[in-house]
Amino acid sequence: TGDDLTKALDGCDVVVIPAGVPRKPGMTRDDLFNINASIVKNLVAGCAKACPKACILIISNPVNSTVPIAAEVLKAAGVFDPSKLFGVTTLDVCRARTFVAEAKGLDPLSTNVPVVGGHAGTTIVPLLSQTNPAAAA
Repeated sequence: TGDDLTKALDGCDVVVIPAGVPRKPGMTRDDLFNINASIVKNLVAGCAKACPKACILIISNPVNSTVPIAAEVLKAAGVFDPSKLFGVTTLDVCRARTFVAEAKGLDPLSTNVPVVGGHAGTTIVPLLSQTNPAAAA
């Protein structure tokens, strides 16, 4: 925080923000958001100050809520560039391809399983019919 954060970010071209807490049993998405949003807000404010032209990649969940928070922080600082702010959502794809590859005896690095929907257990939908190589047996 503070000076240490500024020193760590000074001159960065790329900043990856995985910071935050994972969702724990009994924790709602709102609980997760309340914790992680403040962490992302502080880190992005540091980026706006120390490396305003950096590409910022946000992994902190819920990504669909933390990225807009980051955008607003950058806008308030007068340094928002939509081409430099990214939400990283590959976790669900990695999980799906690993699950399918293990179940079918395939190489996870050579398996592609498209995923659509939200980042929640009931809304994540792996498109098994589109798996490459085909997972149907």
